Amino acid sequence: MKPWIKWTSAALAVAVLAGVGLRLAASNKAKKTTLEAQQAALQVPVRLELAPGDLIQARTLDLTRNLPVSGPIKAVNSAFVKARVAGELQGLTVREGDRVQAGQVLARVDATEYQARTRQAQQQAESAKAQVDIARRSFDNNRKLVDQGFISQTALESSSASLAAAEASYRAAMAAADIARKSLDDTVLRAPITGQVAQRLAQPGERVAIDARVLEVVDLNRLEVEASLAAADSIGVQVGQAVRLNVEGSNRSLTGKVARINPSAVAGSRSVLAYLNLDTTEGLRQGLFAQGSIAVGVSRALAVPVSTIRTDKPLPYVQWVQDNKVAHQTVTLGERGEADGVPMVAVTGLAEGSQVLSGAVGALRAGTAIKTVAGSN
Repeated sequence: MKPWIKWTSAALAVAVLAGVGLRLAASNKAKKTTLEAQQAALQVPVRLELAPGDLIQARTLDLTRNLPVSGPIKAVNSAFVKARVAGELQGLTVREGDRVQAGQVLARVDATEYQARTRQAQQQAESAKAQVDIARRSFDNNRKLVDQGFISQTALESSSASLAAAEASYRAAMAAADIARKSLDDTVLRAPITGQVAQRLAQPGERVAIDARVLEVVDLNRLEVEASLAAADSIGVQVGQAVRLNVEGSNRSLTGKVARINPSAVAGSRSVLAYLNLDTTEGLRQGLFAQGSIAVGVSRALAVPVSTIRTDKPLPYVQWVQDNKVAHQTVTLGERGEADGVPMVAVTGLAEGSQVLSGAVGALRAGTAIKTVAGSN
């Protein structure tokens, strides 16, 4: 190979290596510049802008302690119409939802048999009355004969006993007639209260037994909630305490008061029943389920909304503003209650007037700078 070819090849190799080296150096410089820019950006403090509603002031408030309760809505006045005598049911026309008045005839039991029994009892009473008349006339005659000396005193006493037996038989017959008439009257079924038919438990033509349920009538003008309380909770509940309830499946809010408290616990569960009167019953129905709370007391304490308490650390804490930065403050939780309808919790370890971040802000790193906002909730 000629010498000039070798020198030319070597020069080209050196030039290529030099170009690659320059390119690598430029790439490293660009990466270094980018990294320095990123580090500089990280060193710039991030200032978080908060809306006025994101800050809540810790204040001393009157906390209403509420006891959760629930139970079915029941009519204060309700009654079952039962058959008082056995027989075929006739004339039943009312159905569920129909309004009835107290004393209104709702149905009848076939009275053929009871009419016959009544006539039989009356006739037996008339027969007993005739026997009394005969015994009385015999007694009067015997008394005259004794006065005249024709019969002995023993005969008069026997006649007196016969009269007493006849009178007793008559009274028994009259009582039997009264019972027969009562059975005849019981064939007519009347509404015991004014209200609406809630259940129809028998049909016309059906033979019903004594005490068989035929209808249920409820009065929706007075409704109450039957709430079951735990034994420990029942101690703090008193008649007259305010109640706030919601009907299940509805946004309707109801108010009322504790009307009565059962003096005995339910066997087995040891729960205590409390009866809650409702201020309004419009649109309500028996059997609906209501849940809410009873205001069982008021306490005054430094409190913050329950939603501001964070539990993602071993101890509960709040996020609050200190020198325009977010700080984490561990707090000790006390009693819970409500203030202006907001669930609150008493806290210690926080100063009065501290600006606490609401729960909607989420978790923030301690030291995060924030923009000062005017006003607070």
